[in-house]
Amino acid sequence: MVVAQADCPARRVPDGTPLVIPKDTFVAITQALGGNYTVTYQGQMVRVDGTDAANLGLEPELLSFPDPQDDQIREEQVWEALGTIYDPEIPVDLVNLGLVYSVKIDQQAKRVDIEMTLTAPGCGMGPVLVGDVEYRVQRVPNVETVKVDLVFDPPWSRDMMSEEAQLETGMFF
Repeated sequence: MVVAQADCPARRVPDGTPLVIPKDTFVAITQALGGNYTVTYQGQMVRVDGTDAANLGLEPELLSFPDPQDDQIREEQVWEALGTIYDPEIPVDLVNLGLVYSVKIDQQAKRVDIEMTLTAPGCGMGPVLVGDVEYRVQRVPNVETVKVDLVFDPPWSRDMMSEEAQLETGMFF
């Protein structure tokens, strides 16, 4: 059990609906994975992004970028942010899992369009993962909007994982 030290943004599992855990509220941590926390709040499972963990009195996940030198969105920073998001059930980030198919940047609109998939089309955590992607990529300098499209063609397979991820999960044959 921890007590919220400040109002803490969270998303309800599995639908991803945003909510706020009020300061001085007790929550029970049920999972800590990839820098994110799943907690029980008012009988609901909710996900707290690791970058907000200090609001629960926990060590925050640091996601910081150098001050921008211009008004451009840097693709490498978008990929860096994506690399900090972990699948809720597999301790591997989305990039190394091969779940991110494309990143397109519209500099004029200050928008990042991301095409990604899930390890299984029926994955109940899809809305939460989409919320994680939107939340983290919006922290990249000059990004105003993030649009995530979940696609299932081509279907994901373990061959899309990096060799490192395959080794880490025991799926390297």
